[in-house]
Amino acid sequence: MARKRKNRTHLKGAAPTTADGIPKSFILKHGQVGHSIAQLVRDLRKVMEPNTASRLRERNRNKLKDYLTLAPALQVTHLLAFTVTDTAPSMRIVRLSSGPTLSFRVERYSLVKDILNTSRRARSIGMEYLSPPLLVLASFPPPSPTTPPHLTLLMKSFQSLFPPLSPNTIALSSARRVVLISYNADRGTVDFRHYIITVKPYGVSKRVRRVLEGVQKASSGVLNLGNEKDIADFMLRKRGESGPDGGYESAASSAESVAGDDGDAVDLADDYVGRNNKKGSRRAVRLDEVGPRMELRLVKITEGLPGKEGSVIYHEFVKKSKKEIANLKAAHAAKEKLRKERREEQERNVERKKASKSQGGEDEAEEDEDVTDADDEAGWDEEEEISDGEEDEEDEHANASESSEDEEEQNRSAKKSKIKR
Repeated sequence: MARKRKNRTHLKGAAPTTADGIPKSFILKHGQVGHSIAQLVRDLRKVMEPNTASRLRERNRNKLKDYLTLAPALQVTHLLAFTVTDTAPSMRIVRLSSGPTLSFRVERYSLVKDILNTSRRARSIGMEYLSPPLLVLASFPPPSPTTPPHLTLLMKSFQSLFPPLSPNTIALSSARRVVLISYNADRGTVDFRHYIITVKPYGVSKRVRRVLEGVQKASSGVLNLGNEKDIADFMLRKRGESGPDGGYESAASSAESVAGDDGDAVDLADDYVGRNNKKGSRRAVRLDEVGPRMELRLVKITEGLPGKEGSVIYHEFVKKSKKEIANLKAAHAAKEKLRKERREEQERNVERKKASKSQGGEDEAEEDEDVTDADDEAGWDEEEEISDGEEDEEDEHANASESSEDEEEQNRSAKKSKIKR
């Protein structure tokens, strides 16, 4: 049998670059947090999909500085960090790579499983997370000279978390979710909500909608009308009534009809997901909350990143005079100037060491050449006579023969002296 060829769907080579204008985010927890905050982090990652690291794993030895160092290499623009303090859970939104940093106190929160358990209609979570959500800002004061500057900065910070919306180019089928950021002026908090957009037939009851949309259960292919005498008993009978004597209900008066108000009905501008949701058809639009839900209180806004904070732009509980603010700005400016001078000095030291190292290598090479030349000069004597190799060998043989004759004569004389004795 022929081997089945595997189709490789992943990209080879360099990683794809991030599209312009689409923010990327890290959502993480640091420090000792409980199970609820860990689940809240996972739920918020689902909200920010697909432009977030959904499978990011934190380790106990990882510090916040590690993520701040790694994020620019991965083209991450925002970092949302959760931790638990002595007062309440807190969340920080860090704009990379130069700030600002917004610190929030999480007053109250609800997880996705809590919202789904209290919902009357069970909602399956699936294909809605393949496209980013739409952002809706509500109850924020419009920018004006009288508007507090921290509210304008807060609104722009939440806007930068999500991709910009272009009504002229967006595909209607990609609008599947809505994130609502609402400002509560009475409490001074920000409410975070997450919804899924559902589109239903307009002005029809639940029974008629079941006929139009079909049966959702895979086990039964058709509706079970075995207990009904007439189709009207199933379609128009009021709930709790046994027959037509009790009266039928119309679509307008049905309590189960979807979006009977004309304000909830829209004409689809393009094809939408779902059965019979074609362009131009009239449909009712509804938002189903799926969570998570948070109530946030803005505590502080600082310039720069955590660990390199600049001046405090806003603080909820600490108020300073103009003189104190000016002194703090001067101190931060001096600290930044000193940091810049140290960085420049360090760069100069590195360049000087590199230059000295390269110069030292050249000097060593020149010294090696001088040593070899000196050895060559010391090995040769200008007054010494240089002979060929054959003449040297003949002289050596002659000297050896002369020395052997002398030794024989000495031996003979020694023998004669012994005989005479």
